[in-house]
Amino acid sequence: MLIGYMRVSTDGDRQSTDLQRDALISAGVDERNIFEDKASGAKDDRVGLTKALEYVKEGDVLVVWKLDRLGRSLPHLIEIISQLKSKGVGFRSLTEGMDTSSPSGELLFHVFGALAQFERSLIQERVNAGLAAARKRGRIGGRPRAIPQEKMDTILEALNNGMSKAAVCRTFEVKRSTLIDSLNRTKTI
Repeated sequence: MLIGYMRVSTDGDRQSTDLQRDALISAGVDERNIFEDKASGAKDDRVGLTKALEYVKEGDVLVVWKLDRLGRSLPHLIEIISQLKSKGVGFRSLTEGMDTSSPSGELLFHVFGALAQFERSLIQERVNAGLAAARKRGRIGGRPRAIPQEKMDTILEALNNGMSKAAVCRTFEVKRSTLIDSLNRTKTI
């Protein structure tokens, strides 16, 4: 039996599952066997996906409109497909033309997985090399300090000379929360 799953990222009028529903029905999925979520793919607790995975049984095929509708990342996608395979359930993605119920479809899925893993490794390698090159040139990166170091030195001197935090905030035009956070970072007071 064909079981459908569809997902849109937001619960509202801006996104609709109509396109996915039509494609699943055209592929032969009975409308009563379609599960859906209106949630970000990054969320772990997708009720519709959980129900679909509990509902499928050996010999069924889980059908999605596109791969990105099922998994939040390639490792998550591979994990779901492995779960399905261990239950004897096939997987089909309509847009990509992938069908793991056939040997060639399973091979294609694993090739995609290997290429994606290779791409992730290359990206990580390039990012690390770029960060190392920036550090070598003296750039640390990240968000700039809310209070520049020169101003912070003056503030610390004023606090050490007995000025209250409220007076420092008024004098140096700094919000109290910003001052407290900056002081906690310096660990001097």
